[in-house]
Amino acid sequence: MDLVCNLITLYVLVVFGRIILQIAVQFGRLGFDHPVRKVEQALGKAVDPVLRPLRSIIPSVPAGGMQLDLSPLVLILGLQVLRSIIC
Repeated sequence: MDLVCNLITLYVLVVFGRIILQIAVQFGRLGFDHPVRKVEQALGKAVDPVLRPLRSIIPSVPAGGMQLDLSPLVLILGLQVLRSIIC
């Protein structure tokens, strides 16, 4: 049971890392071969398959001149609820 709890916690950290690196890539002027971009893409391969169905259900919220994607927040909250039930 501890393994499942630790994996959920690790996945939450991966989602947070993806969010932070995605912001860094969007607002930074990084080349395609920049290491930060490569790590962000690798984390995206782990996170995007789970976020894609959530994005189809949860619309982006307009915030200023941009769209705010709330699906990672919903995923993190769902994982925390699942972790509290299991662990």
